[in-house]
Amino acid sequence: MSAGGAFGGNRGARPVPPEKGIFPLDHLHECDQAKKEYIACLKTSGFKSEQCRHLSKKYLECRMERNLMAKQDISELGFGKEPETDTPNIDNEKIKN
Repeated sequence: MSAGGAFGGNRGARPVPPEKGIFPLDHLHECDQAKKEYIACLKTSGFKSEQCRHLSKKYLECRMERNLMAKQDISELGFGKEPETDTPNIDNEKIKN
């Protein structure tokens, strides 16, 4: 039998976690409120995540602030500048009339 593990792995090597995708669990429930808001939004929107992006961003920011994940620019996580809404300003319409 070889010096490797049962599946051919090197027994002396320490595992290295991947850069993304794995981060510490929130054992102290520091970001539970943001997580619950996001999940509730997903349920009410029929799991259309684009309608809940603002809550996803809030949750990731919470995790970064509490060192539950590596801090990085939010734009690197798929959040760019928020699109402007095309809703008319009601106050301006009242002034014109």
